[in-house]
Amino acid sequence: MLNKCSTWFTCTTDKVFLGHCAVSPLFSGAVSAMRSFTEAVAEGGITALPKYSHLLPEFRETFGSMLKTTDENISYVPNTATAMSMIANGYPFEPGDQVISYAHEYPSNHYPWVLQQERGVELILLSDVGDGKSAASLQGWSMEELERRVTGRTRIVAISHVQFASGFAADLADLGAFCKARNIDLIVDCAQSLGCLPVYPEEYNIAALASSGWKWLMGPLGGGVMYTSSELRKKLKPVLTGPGMMRQEFDYLDHSWDPYEDGRRFEFSTGAWDHIAALQAAAAELFLTNSMENIRDEVFRLQDVFIDHLDRDRVSPLILSDHHRSGIVMLRLRGRSRARDVMAAMQERGVVITGPTGVLRLAPHFYMSDSQMIRGAEILNTVLRR
Repeated sequence: MLNKCSTWFTCTTDKVFLGHCAVSPLFSGAVSAMRSFTEAVAEGGITALPKYSHLLPEFRETFGSMLKTTDENISYVPNTATAMSMIANGYPFEPGDQVISYAHEYPSNHYPWVLQQERGVELILLSDVGDGKSAASLQGWSMEELERRVTGRTRIVAISHVQFASGFAADLADLGAFCKARNIDLIVDCAQSLGCLPVYPEEYNIAALASSGWKWLMGPLGGGVMYTSSELRKKLKPVLTGPGMMRQEFDYLDHSWDPYEDGRRFEFSTGAWDHIAALQAAAAELFLTNSMENIRDEVFRLQDVFIDHLDRDRVSPLILSDHHRSGIVMLRLRGRSRARDVMAAMQERGVVITGPTGVLRLAPHFYMSDSQMIRGAEILNTVLRR
């Protein structure tokens, strides 16, 4: 049974928030954690910090539990792009090596690999299985094409668990087994899945994953998390350095090169401690008190309630198979309605929905109610009938 609480968010029944794939409402426990830390530093400056020395260890332990791994594999990062950049720039590529990704990846998981072309790395982009004529036609990539394009020089598959535009979810168990059999490092952007879908990197043979914390994790804007396997860390060369990654820590006159071998090597300098506190609180209070499988099932059920109340003559949802379903459902608008105009009209009526590529993205979260789904669908119908 799911643990839901009406006091978790100020965004309750008076609003319908369907944009958790963008920037979510901030969890009330995260707000409290940020406020407590900020007020302590405002009053005491550096004297407040010893009281919060537990923050990073607790953060790593909490996300380790959530991902079914150990805390040594967890790092705090400010965002997905930073994590992907440290991995891509530190990877021991040789000229002629290959990275396989997808043609419509989110930029945070695209540009770090584009940059490796300056090192002689070939970036291979999987095509979309749709017709490719518009954003509304996107449906995801295929394992069949991946199998065809892998060669003996393929070193990395860099892919999003969930594609931000279409909602297509990779089957991580299948993909991880495929990569393991070929000695390929699987690097996964989980910004659109962590907090919504089960993600267990050791079960899925994932070498590294990263996620922003302000989407499905409902944490602060500008805080995130990274997982790396011990095998991958042994390969990576540090590309960002500072005192935070060194074993001597606060002995700043000791300039020995002695970095940690665990996830702390990526926490190279001072992090945003208030964000660490907030994201740890969200993970501990929301996602360790509920199973990720139950959260996923509730998100899917709420999507179904919304879809059941849609006027299908005016909007067409992209319904994916169970293996590729995610927290995002693409809503294709029929007729001449423009997503931008529809989003603005719905927001005026208290419903938040997003669509950066020109199609709407339905993205409710598990704490919401059936009545909110019905209200949101009815308002969308009303706007489209204007």
